[in-house]
Amino acid sequence: MAGEDTVVETRKPKNAAKGIASLAADDFSIMDSMGGIRGIVESILPGLIFIVAFVSTGQLGMTVALSLAEAVIQLVARLFQRQSIMGALSGLAAVVLCLVWAWLTKDARNYYLPGFLTNAVWIVALSVSMLISIPGIGACNEFVRKPTLSGFGAWLARWRDDGALFRAYMKVTGLWILLFAARLVVQVPMYLTDRIAWLGTARLIMGVPCFALVIWLSWLLVADPLHRHAEMEKRSDITDSSTIGD
Repeated sequence: MAGEDTVVETRKPKNAAKGIASLAADDFSIMDSMGGIRGIVESILPGLIFIVAFVSTGQLGMTVALSLAEAVIQLVARLFQRQSIMGALSGLAAVVLCLVWAWLTKDARNYYLPGFLTNAVWIVALSVSMLISIPGIGACNEFVRKPTLSGFGAWLARWRDDGALFRAYMKVTGLWILLFAARLVVQVPMYLTDRIAWLGTARLIMGVPCFALVIWLSWLLVADPLHRHAEMEKRSDITDSSTIGD
Protein backbone atom coordinates (compact mmCIF):
# COMPACT_ATOMS: atom_id res chain seq x y z
CA MET A 1 0.00 0.00 0.00
CA ALA A 2 1.20 3.50 -0.47
CA GLY A 3 2.16 4.53 2.97
CA GLU A 4 5.11 5.82 4.86
CA ASP A 5 7.33 2.95 3.77
CA THR A 6 7.85 2.00 0.15
CA VAL A 7 8.24 -1.72 -0.43
CA VAL A 8 9.88 -2.51 -3.76
CA GLU A 9 10.02 -5.58 -5.95
CA THR A 10 12.73 -8.21 -6.26
CA ARG A 11 13.59 -11.10 -8.55
CA LYS A 12 10.99 -13.42 -6.95
CA PRO A 13 8.55 -14.15 -9.68
CA LYS A 14 8.32 -11.06 -11.80
CA ASN A 15 4.56 -11.20 -11.62
CA ALA A 16 4.44 -11.72 -7.84
CA ALA A 17 1.90 -9.38 -6.29
CA LYS A 18 3.14 -6.88 -3.74
CA GLY A 19 1.54 -4.81 -1.03
CA ILE A 20 -2.26 -4.92 -0.78
CA ALA A 21 -2.40 -6.47 -4.27
CA SER A 22 -0.90 -9.65 -2.82
CA LEU A 23 -4.23 -10.41 -1.12
CA ALA A 24 -5.65 -11.21 -4.56
CA ALA A 25 -2.86 -13.69 -5.35
CA ASP A 26 -3.73 -17.39 -5.55
CA ASP A 27 -0.59 -18.23 -3.55
CA PHE A 28 -0.23 -15.57 -0.84
CA SER A 29 3.24 -14.99 0.55
CA ILE A 30 4.18 -12.43 3.19
CA MET A 31 7.70 -12.23 1.77
CA ASP A 32 6.41 -11.61 -1.75
CA SER A 33 3.98 -8.98 -0.46
CA MET A 34 6.97 -7.06 0.93
CA GLY A 35 9.14 -7.53 -2.15
CA GLY A 36 11.30 -10.33 -0.73
CA ILE A 37 14.49 -9.89 1.28
CA ARG A 38 15.82 -7.25 -1.07
CA GLY A 39 12.59 -5.28 -0.94
CA ILE A 40 12.63 -5.31 2.85
CA VAL A 41 16.26 -4.18 3.00
CA GLU A 42 15.71 -1.43 0.45
CA SER A 43 12.66 -0.22 2.38
CA ILE A 44 14.41 -0.10 5.74
CA LEU A 45 17.85 1.25 4.79
CA PRO A 46 17.00 4.91 4.01
CA GLY A 47 15.28 5.49 7.34
CA LEU A 48 17.89 3.49 9.23
CA ILE A 49 20.77 5.41 7.69
CA PHE A 50 19.04 8.74 8.34
CA ILE A 51 18.44 8.17 12.05
CA VAL A 52 21.82 6.53 12.71
CA ALA A 53 23.71 9.25 10.83
CA PHE A 54 21.85 12.10 12.50
CA VAL A 55 22.07 10.70 16.03
CA SER A 56 25.77 9.92 15.52
CA THR A 57 26.85 13.21 13.95
CA GLY A 58 24.09 15.71 14.74
CA GLN A 59 24.76 17.22 11.31
CA LEU A 60 21.74 17.48 9.07
CA GLY A 61 23.76 18.17 5.92
CA MET A 62 25.86 15.02 6.25
CA THR A 63 22.80 12.97 7.20
CA VAL A 64 20.90 14.13 4.10
CA ALA A 65 23.91 13.44 1.87
CA LEU A 66 24.37 9.89 3.20
CA SER A 67 20.68 9.05 2.93
CA LEU A 68 20.47 10.40 -0.60
CA ALA A 69 23.62 8.53 -1.64
CA GLU A 70 22.16 5.27 -0.36
CA ALA A 71 18.92 5.77 -2.32
CA VAL A 72 20.84 6.58 -5.50
CA ILE A 73 23.05 3.50 -5.03
CA GLN A 74 19.91 1.34 -4.87
CA LEU A 75 18.74 2.78 -8.17
CA VAL A 76 22.13 2.40 -9.86
CA ALA A 77 22.40 -1.22 -8.64
CA ARG A 78 19.10 -2.05 -10.32
CA LEU A 79 20.17 -0.36 -13.53
CA PHE A 80 23.47 -2.24 -13.49
CA GLN A 81 21.70 -5.57 -12.92
CA ARG A 82 19.11 -4.73 -15.61
CA GLN A 83 16.24 -5.19 -13.20
CA SER A 84 12.96 -3.33 -13.04
CA ILE A 85 13.60 0.09 -11.53
CA MET A 86 10.03 1.28 -10.98
CA GLY A 87 10.05 0.27 -7.32
CA ALA A 88 13.46 1.84 -6.80
CA LEU A 89 12.34 5.04 -8.55
CA SER A 90 9.26 5.37 -6.34
CA GLY A 91 11.41 4.68 -3.30
CA LEU A 92 13.96 7.27 -4.40
CA ALA A 93 11.22 9.86 -4.96
CA ALA A 94 9.78 9.24 -1.48
CA VAL A 95 13.21 9.52 0.15
CA VAL A 96 14.10 12.67 -1.79
CA LEU A 97 10.81 14.30 -0.76
CA CYS A 98 11.53 13.59 2.92
CA LEU A 99 15.14 14.75 2.65
CA VAL A 100 14.27 17.94 0.79
CA TRP A 101 11.63 18.78 3.38
CA ALA A 102 14.09 18.28 6.23
CA TRP A 103 16.84 20.24 4.44
CA LEU A 104 14.69 23.22 3.46
CA THR A 105 13.28 23.59 6.96
CA LYS A 106 16.65 22.88 8.59
CA ASP A 107 14.88 20.50 10.95
CA ALA A 108 15.66 16.78 10.97
CA ARG A 109 12.23 16.03 12.42
CA ASN A 110 10.60 17.09 9.17
CA TYR A 111 12.11 14.08 7.42
CA TYR A 112 9.14 12.25 8.95
CA LEU A 113 6.46 14.83 8.18
CA PRO A 114 5.52 13.51 4.69
CA GLY A 115 4.92 10.12 6.29
CA PHE A 116 2.50 11.66 8.77
CA LEU A 117 0.61 13.35 5.96
CA THR A 118 0.47 10.12 3.96
CA ASN A 119 -0.93 8.19 6.90
CA ALA A 120 -3.51 10.91 7.55
CA VAL A 121 -4.65 10.83 3.91
CA TRP A 122 -5.07 7.05 4.05
CA ILE A 123 -7.07 7.29 7.27
CA VAL A 124 -9.46 9.81 5.72
CA ALA A 125 -9.79 7.96 2.41
CA LEU A 126 -10.38 4.55 3.98
CA SER A 127 -12.76 5.95 6.58
CA VAL A 128 -14.85 7.60 3.88
CA SER A 129 -14.84 4.36 1.88
CA MET A 130 -16.28 2.52 4.88
CA LEU A 131 -18.93 5.18 5.45
CA ILE A 132 -20.19 4.78 1.88
CA SER A 133 -19.98 0.96 2.17
CA ILE A 134 -17.29 0.56 -0.47
CA PRO A 135 -14.39 -0.61 1.72
CA GLY A 136 -11.21 0.77 0.19
CA ILE A 137 -9.05 -2.30 0.68
CA GLY A 138 -11.75 -4.45 -0.84
CA ALA A 139 -12.10 -2.15 -3.84
CA CYS A 140 -8.33 -2.19 -4.40
CA ASN A 141 -8.18 -5.96 -4.08
CA GLU A 142 -11.11 -6.57 -6.40
CA PHE A 143 -9.71 -4.19 -8.99
CA VAL A 144 -6.49 -6.21 -8.97
CA ARG A 145 -8.49 -9.43 -9.36
CA LYS A 146 -10.89 -8.16 -12.00
CA PRO A 147 -9.94 -4.71 -13.30
CA THR A 148 -12.65 -2.77 -15.08
CA LEU A 149 -13.00 0.53 -16.87
CA SER A 150 -16.72 0.17 -17.60
CA GLY A 151 -19.76 -1.37 -16.01
CA PHE A 152 -18.60 -0.11 -12.63
CA GLY A 153 -21.97 -0.66 -10.99
CA ALA A 154 -22.11 -4.32 -11.97
CA TRP A 155 -18.48 -4.82 -10.95
CA LEU A 156 -19.17 -3.22 -7.59
CA ALA A 157 -22.31 -5.27 -6.97
CA ARG A 158 -20.56 -8.49 -7.88
CA TRP A 159 -18.41 -8.47 -4.75
CA ARG A 160 -20.45 -6.23 -2.44
CA ASP A 161 -23.45 -8.56 -2.73
CA ASP A 162 -21.36 -11.37 -1.27
CA GLY A 163 -22.09 -10.73 2.42
CA ALA A 164 -19.19 -12.73 3.84
CA LEU A 165 -16.66 -11.16 1.49
CA PHE A 166 -18.04 -7.67 2.04
CA ARG A 167 -17.82 -8.03 5.83
CA ALA A 168 -14.26 -9.33 5.54
CA TYR A 169 -13.27 -6.34 3.41
CA MET A 170 -14.85 -3.96 5.93
CA LYS A 171 -12.86 -5.56 8.76
CA VAL A 172 -9.63 -5.46 6.77
CA THR A 173 -10.15 -1.84 5.82
CA GLY A 174 -10.72 -1.01 9.48
CA LEU A 175 -7.54 -2.90 10.35
CA TRP A 176 -5.47 -0.75 8.00
CA ILE A 177 -7.04 2.39 9.41
CA LEU A 178 -5.92 1.24 12.87
CA LEU A 179 -2.36 0.78 11.61
CA PHE A 180 -2.17 4.26 10.09
CA ALA A 181 -3.81 5.79 13.17
CA ALA A 182 -1.44 3.95 15.53
CA ARG A 183 1.53 5.35 13.65
CA LEU A 184 0.26 8.88 14.16
CA VAL A 185 -0.71 8.36 17.81
CA VAL A 186 2.73 6.99 18.67
CA GLN A 187 4.96 9.08 16.45
CA VAL A 188 3.42 12.57 16.37
CA PRO A 189 4.02 13.18 20.11
CA MET A 190 7.68 12.24 19.58
CA TYR A 191 7.84 14.69 16.68
CA LEU A 192 6.30 17.48 18.74
CA THR A 193 8.68 16.87 21.66
CA ASP A 194 11.74 16.68 19.38
CA ARG A 195 12.68 13.11 20.30
CA ILE A 196 14.42 12.29 17.03
CA ALA A 197 16.05 9.02 18.09
CA TRP A 198 12.79 7.63 19.47
CA LEU A 199 10.88 8.87 16.45
CA GLY A 200 13.28 7.23 14.01
CA THR A 201 13.16 3.96 15.95
CA ALA A 202 9.36 3.99 16.12
CA ARG A 203 9.18 4.71 12.40
CA LEU A 204 11.31 1.66 11.63
CA ILE A 205 9.38 -0.65 13.96
CA MET A 206 5.99 0.55 12.76
CA GLY A 207 7.06 0.37 9.13
CA VAL A 208 7.92 -2.99 7.57
CA PRO A 209 7.33 -5.17 10.69
CA CYS A 210 3.85 -3.74 11.31
CA PHE A 211 3.10 -3.87 7.58
CA ALA A 212 3.98 -7.58 7.59
CA LEU A 213 1.71 -8.23 10.57
CA VAL A 214 -1.25 -6.35 9.13
CA ILE A 215 -0.96 -7.83 5.64
CA TRP A 216 -0.87 -11.31 7.22
CA LEU A 217 -3.92 -10.59 9.39
CA SER A 218 -5.67 -9.16 6.32
CA TRP A 219 -5.04 -12.36 4.42
CA LEU A 220 -6.36 -14.47 7.31
CA LEU A 221 -9.59 -12.45 7.30
CA VAL A 222 -10.06 -12.43 3.52
CA ALA A 223 -8.69 -15.79 2.37
CA ASP A 224 -11.70 -18.05 3.00
CA PRO A 225 -14.52 -15.73 1.83
CA LEU A 226 -12.45 -14.69 -1.18
CA HIS A 227 -11.78 -18.32 -2.11
CA ARG A 228 -15.49 -19.15 -1.87
CA HIS A 229 -16.35 -16.06 -3.89
CA ALA A 230 -13.85 -16.99 -6.61
CA GLU A 231 -15.33 -20.49 -6.79
CA MET A 232 -18.84 -19.05 -7.18
CA GLU A 233 -17.56 -16.78 -9.94
CA LYS A 234 -16.09 -19.75 -11.77
CA ARG A 235 -19.35 -21.69 -11.55
CA SER A 236 -21.29 -18.63 -12.69
CA ASP A 237 -18.95 -18.12 -15.65
CA ILE A 238 -19.31 -21.78 -16.64
CA THR A 239 -23.10 -21.55 -16.45
CA ASP A 240 -23.11 -18.36 -18.51
CA SER A 241 -20.86 -19.98 -21.13
CA SER A 242 -23.15 -23.01 -21.37
CA THR A 243 -26.21 -20.79 -21.75
CA ILE A 244 -24.55 -18.80 -24.51
CA GLY A 245 -23.52 -22.02 -26.24
CA ASP A 246 -27.11 -23.26 -26.21
